[in-house]
Amino acid sequence: MHKRVIISGGGTGGHVFPAISIANALRKLEPDIEILFVGAEGRLEMEKVPAAGYNIVGLPVAGLNRKNPLKNINVFIKYIKSLKIASRILKDFKPDVVVGVGGYASVPVLMRASALKIPVVIQEQNSFAGVANRMLAKKASVICVAYDGMEKYFPVSKIIKTGNPVRLKPDSIQNSKEEALKYFGISGKEPVILVLGGSLGAGSINKCLAENIEEINASGVKWIWQTGKYYFENVNALVSVTQAWNVTVMAFIDRMDLAYSVSDIIVSRAGAGTISELCIAGKPTVLIPSPNVAEDHQTKNAMALAAKDAAIVINDNEVASRLLPELFSLVNDEEKRKRLSENIKNLAMIDSDIMIAREILKLMSI
Repeated sequence: MHKRVIISGGGTGGHVFPAISIANALRKLEPDIEILFVGAEGRLEMEKVPAAGYNIVGLPVAGLNRKNPLKNINVFIKYIKSLKIASRILKDFKPDVVVGVGGYASVPVLMRASALKIPVVIQEQNSFAGVANRMLAKKASVICVAYDGMEKYFPVSKIIKTGNPVRLKPDSIQNSKEEALKYFGISGKEPVILVLGGSLGAGSINKCLAENIEEINASGVKWIWQTGKYYFENVNALVSVTQAWNVTVMAFIDRMDLAYSVSDIIVSRAGAGTISELCIAGKPTVLIPSPNVAEDHQTKNAMALAAKDAAIVINDNEVASRLLPELFSLVNDEEKRKRLSENIKNLAMIDSDIMIAREILKLMSI
């Protein structure tokens, strides 16, 4: 009899990509394992999971509407429907373990699984536990976390620190400097600052750089600027008009391994998956938490690093006044760059996906 696992949750890349990494690790350790994903209809997982080679079933579940409470009647109806579908999926597929990666699609599945006495594993990516995972913690056998201090949210006896699964491996960064220089068309003589605003870009970061393009042009620094698709055309036109040839503008960077490899300093948002990658990259980092995320968890993720002198944190509303002075100060302070680099590297957890997969398989043999 093949072992069977359901992985549930999603909504954002921060939930979906770790879920796929866990599935890949399970297959690596147990090639015959049967894996089924359960997500929310119309969300990112419904596209990314099949692209990664796995089956997925969508639930009509939706998140609470905090702005218009009346709309939550419909949310409740969808939740009840999702509970019924989750029951049917669990009875048909008969999983040995159910894994929740966060996001509201995981709630009905994990609730029904625990009612049916199926072991439950929760993977919490952030330093501030999400509502869904806090709600489900009592039902879980094991809770895999990425940060210290998570006993604030979860029973201490269930917590295992595994880190967040990411697609990046340290050797892919260390061994690709030559390839990276060619890919970005960089000589490697000047320091390189990599600016990331997340896949959609970040308005505050893009605005700050655009308004200071002359200063950036005269900085003696090479810039790789990922703008996000909405901002790309305007930024690209600005760079051409001002002839800022030391700036490479990209809507989206497909080869993040090469971008990390070639950079000396990184500016980034503070999503959980991104931070886990930045720890593996091990470069001096300036974090600008996005203010537009649930329960401000990016600020909490960033402050967890700042507390260990592993990153500089700038609030989104301070970007205009602080970002460039902070970056130029860092370019000229080798000692500080070295310290930040060593401290962020110390937080890296490399085989998170395998560690989590082992915990899941352990529950099957109990």
